Amino acid sequence: MAQKQELLGIPARPKSPFWKQKGFHLFLMLLPFVFLIFLLNYLPLYSWRLAFYDFKWGRPDELNTFVGLDVFRSLINNQYQFEELMQALKNTFGMSGLHVLTLPLPMFFAIFLHELRGPFRKTVQTLTTIPNFISWVLVFSVACAAFTVDDGFVNRMLIHFGIRDTGIAFLQSENNVWMTMIAWNLWKTMGWSAIMYFASMTNIDPELYDAANVDGAGRWARIRHITIPCLIPTLFVLLVLNIANFVNWGLEQPLVFMNQMNKPHIQTLDVFLVTQGITGRNPATAMAVGILKTFVCLVLVFGANKLSKVVRKESVF
Repeated sequence: MAQKQELLGIPARPKSPFWKQKGFHLFLMLLPFVFLIFLLNYLPLYSWRLAFYDFKWGRPDELNTFVGLDVFRSLINNQYQFEELMQALKNTFGMSGLHVLTLPLPMFFAIFLHELRGPFRKTVQTLTTIPNFISWVLVFSVACAAFTVDDGFVNRMLIHFGIRDTGIAFLQSENNVWMTMIAWNLWKTMGWSAIMYFASMTNIDPELYDAANVDGAGRWARIRHITIPCLIPTLFVLLVLNIANFVNWGLEQPLVFMNQMNKPHIQTLDVFLVTQGITGRNPATAMAVGILKTFVCLVLVFGANKLSKVVRKESVF
């Protein structure tokens, strides 16, 4: 453009300084959030160096000797520790896989709640959204009030009606732990997860429903042929993000529900890191596992993005 203006004899407009260019004020508004991301997500990566040192809590840095990859080798050569790590990895992938399989449930919940008329919709939506703001410690207290062997009202009802002679150790049982954790997670997050689908449903063109009504389509036909197909892109984006976040199956929920009976089936990678780094006083090993976990996450992120390109012909990032 500047060359054409020179050929036509039109003087080129002087380039404005960067602080006057379009979008600079928006960049300034983003700076605090960029700083927070750097402070909370990137700056802690400096602690990765602990995985290459013989680090002990409370010891000065100059006394921590550099050991290279010895921590990674000991993690593999120590049979008990390696088996515990593999079991934690298995639990993480198992619960994350079940969580991915249950991702469509909030979508169907949002659809049915959207079709519900009258004051009941707001009541149900409020009651199902509130648990998302309750901490896992309070959720565990609810579980204790319901399912403890001696004082849980479920066991008291079973004994009162003669169904059982003694209470069932629901919380201490090692059977179906993954399913139990998924059920509690759904109870806590179902209403909140449905909000995303509510937002997507507001973007559906009302003319599609009007045309379906003219053609004589009923409520179930409109849901099947209009609502669900329009929500599939949102579901797929959430699916890709959950696949990319596969090894990050939380810390608080397994930690509060874990006991000596169900520990082999509920301990995830995050719980393993905490127990090794704090309880086990082995921060170097915990940091080594954290590094390996980060690389697995990166592989899953790029794999999920590739899957999005193949299926939806569109990249997530």
